[in-house]
Amino acid sequence: MSTKKIRVLVVDDSPTMANTLTALLTEEPRIEVVGRAADGNRAVQLARLLRPDVITMDLLLPGLDGPAAIGHIMSQAPARILVVSAVAEQRGVDLGFQAMSAGALELIGKPNVTNAEELRKWGRELAHSVCLMAEVPVISRRPRVSQPQPLPTGARVDVFGLVASTGGPPALAEVLSKLPKDLPVPVLIAQHITVGFTQGMVRWLSQVCELNVTMARDGERLEPGRVYFPLDGHDLLVDSAGLARLQRSHGGPCPNGDVLLNSLATAYGRRCGGGVLTGMGEDGARGLLSIRIAGGVTFAQDEASSVVYGMPRAAVELKATDGGVPLSSVAELILQSCQRPTFRPTRGPDGGPR
Repeated sequence: MSTKKIRVLVVDDSPTMANTLTALLTEEPRIEVVGRAADGNRAVQLARLLRPDVITMDLLLPGLDGPAAIGHIMSQAPARILVVSAVAEQRGVDLGFQAMSAGALELIGKPNVTNAEELRKWGRELAHSVCLMAEVPVISRRPRVSQPQPLPTGARVDVFGLVASTGGPPALAEVLSKLPKDLPVPVLIAQHITVGFTQGMVRWLSQVCELNVTMARDGERLEPGRVYFPLDGHDLLVDSAGLARLQRSHGGPCPNGDVLLNSLATAYGRRCGGGVLTGMGEDGARGLLSIRIAGGVTFAQDEASSVVYGMPRAAVELKATDGGVPLSSVAELILQSCQRPTFRPTRGPDGGPR
């Protein structure tokens, strides 16, 4: 068993917060804080010098802000980066998604607690995230240009569901930015994310795509060309009448991808599609299998273009789909699967329509 510690660089311009993060992280025996930086330029310097396994990164920094510093780090000394940002500040939340586009893996809200026990609990969750991130390979990935996998004969879906976790927001941005605003189906998404960041993600995605990205309302009818996210702390699903439903999450991944995809399989049968994108764990695999059994369209992101090939691997191993699809091909696959047939009149012997 390896005894090598996870080397962490803490980046925060507040000495109090930096001290708190250092104390909380080092309560975990597997973690060693090897350096601290109070501004973006120093963060880049220490990333090059120390080569940490994981960096916790604040965003509202003097000099280089968080996204800019992350961009420099990922080009000069790639590392696994967890953004630790104040959810109460809208600018910080918005910068968080720019940071993910620059290469950050995860967003974590700064602690908003009133007693020592709650703070220690938050610290344990942060340390757990750091330990998980330390297992993610630091690899510069370039999605391959590839044709989407063949669709079932006669495939035509009326709704599409996507599930994602670590690395998901930038992946969703790439997919949604390639879809037209007149997409003939609604898209429902279960993206695992820390409470407090969902609204910021919706704002950010609205800026990078033509589709109408929105928070779902319980009981509303799904409309084509719209992308639906659940409220914080809720799962999104569809009832037998095709209406959006929100339910409180009860442990496990949140929002839950299996809950979403299972509901689509039940409500739509062969007329639904589902995909599992990059992320840790197995969420979405069983729901995707339900869609496949119902005769719908299924896919999983391939390993080469995934930040973490956990959830897609689980879907493939469960035989919920065949092989993997490069991220660059996902939008085209969705478009193919929701194409409506074009009417062409049969010609008679004289060349005129029958």
